[in-house]
Amino acid sequence: MAETTPSSALKDKNYNLVWAVQQSLENVYRLQTFIEDAEREGDQEVATWLRRIQENNQKAGEQGKRMLLQRLQAENG
Repeated sequence: MAETTPSSALKDKNYNLVWAVQQSLENVYRLQTFIEDAEREGDQEVATWLRRIQENNQKAGEQGKRMLLQRLQAENG
C-alpha cells in the first residue's frame, strides 16, 4: 500500500520554508545526542562527521529564518 502525505491545512506560500527551517533546527538538537553518543564510544570519525552535518543544519536554519523574516516583513509592509 502506498503511503500518502496529507495535504497541509496551511495554504500559505511560506509553508515549505517554515517546515524546512523547523526540520533544520530540530536536526541541530537531535544531532547533539548522536555526537555525544559517538564521543562516548570513542568514535571521533563519526562525531566529526555528525558535527559537520549539525553545522550545515544550523546554517540552513539561520538562513531560512532570515528569508522568512524578510518575506513576512515585505508582506506586512
